[in-house]
Amino acid sequence: MFESVTLDGKTVGGGGRGRRRASAGGTLVLGHFKGEALDKDSASLAPDDSVASALKRGEATGDLGRLVEAFPASGPFERVITVGLGERKSFAPGRLRDAAGAIGRRLASVKESRAVVALAGAVRAAKGDLEASAQAFGEGLGLIAWHCDDFKGTTKKTSRVALRVSAAPASFEAGMQRGLALAHSANLARTLSHTPPAVCTPAYLADAAQKMARKVGLRCTVLKGEALKRERLNGLITVGAASENKPCFIRLEYRPAGVRGKPIVLLGKTVTYDSGGLSLKINNGMRGMKRDKDGGCAVFGAMHAIATVIKPRRPVVGIMVAAENSVSDEAYRPDDVIAFRNGVTAEITNTDAEGRLVLADGLCWACDSEDPACIVDLATLTGGVVTALGSTFAGMWCDDDRLRRQIEDAAGASDERVWRLPHHQEYRDMMKSDVADIINSNPNRKAHPIQGAAFLSYFVKEGVPWCHLDIAGVHATESDSGPFVKDAATGWGVRLLAEFVDRA
Repeated sequence: MFESVTLDGKTVGGGGRGRRRASAGGTLVLGHFKGEALDKDSASLAPDDSVASALKRGEATGDLGRLVEAFPASGPFERVITVGLGERKSFAPGRLRDAAGAIGRRLASVKESRAVVALAGAVRAAKGDLEASAQAFGEGLGLIAWHCDDFKGTTKKTSRVALRVSAAPASFEAGMQRGLALAHSANLARTLSHTPPAVCTPAYLADAAQKMARKVGLRCTVLKGEALKRERLNGLITVGAASENKPCFIRLEYRPAGVRGKPIVLLGKTVTYDSGGLSLKINNGMRGMKRDKDGGCAVFGAMHAIATVIKPRRPVVGIMVAAENSVSDEAYRPDDVIAFRNGVTAEITNTDAEGRLVLADGLCWACDSEDPACIVDLATLTGGVVTALGSTFAGMWCDDDRLRRQIEDAAGASDERVWRLPHHQEYRDMMKSDVADIINSNPNRKAHPIQGAAFLSYFVKEGVPWCHLDIAGVHATESDSGPFVKDAATGWGVRLLAEFVDRA
């Protein structure tokens, strides 16, 4: 895609208000709705009748993301791309993320370095929220720009150009700037996810968190070795025991000067590689398990966004519980029993249900040490949630009405969709053990995604608002879709968590 995308702020067109002169060259981006001509403001920007002629061609359907191009004989632009925005009556700001993905792909393919975004007129015609639409477009353009060539060797690396974009009016430009910044934070998470497990070990993540914290003004604390034992973080110790890449507990803190109060705690499962342990994954089931850390990567990206974009007037703590689930003579076994710091004991029935063990430590720590206003955890926890919800929704478990509404509102703004699944005492009873207090996995596959949430509920203190998000179906893509590319991480949760903190 692009080497980078930046907001120029100098060369803009757009929508008939706050317009400034555009320099020669580059591409003008317009939008139109299905079955309609350009709105009045957008039409006024068309350099000649080439755009109107292009919109009469068969491919100019107006369907979301469908592009049609014109090449004016005169005027300031070499190319005009008009993107379909779907039906005007059902327009929503989130459509512009997908539109930006289509536009970004085309601009990258022709190696365009300058673009003027003039979508404000179309948004106004649909009576849409201008700033929210601009933010969505900025997010989409920033997300489609993500790339990671760091691990290519003799393969020729793709030649990329830096793209400068501009827009008007000021509110659209401000929304785009925020969107690009949030996409940058999400792209940090995507790059960590993409990094191979031989590189991205728990220690590597701890070092990355410390460097990021210094850069953006967060406080970072890393616990490892004897410190994990002192804090009785036995889930992390147990899961990570078989690997030469030792586990660690990474804590990031955002606290504005002079601000007190209970923090929001964001917790991410950060299993840098999951072999399944002694309950070994089979049939190529290990491929892609470098992404079992994506809950923690989302927390990493969200804390970056909180420090650089959101800047709330309240404290926020991000926790990454990092371990590698490997195989050796030090590996934990089915039939082992782990005693957690809150006193709950868990019988191990499946070493491939390791994520809930490290999350249990994070939940205990958050309740004991942070005095949290609320806890939100993210994890690639179960295959069952993929069976239940596919790649359309993340599974959500949350019994606190206020927190649930806040998460749903943030999901609506970010288009990182969530679907509530139930808690009930019967599910908790499914996790009871004859040997210990609970088992970590019930061999009965009933309510498989709910089992994980039921297990975690034993580690949350009564009265603490808590939301569990199982992102196993949404954290990566299998094909090109909207602003995302195939076989890559989506950075799911970074933008949702940032919106949640901004609204909390």
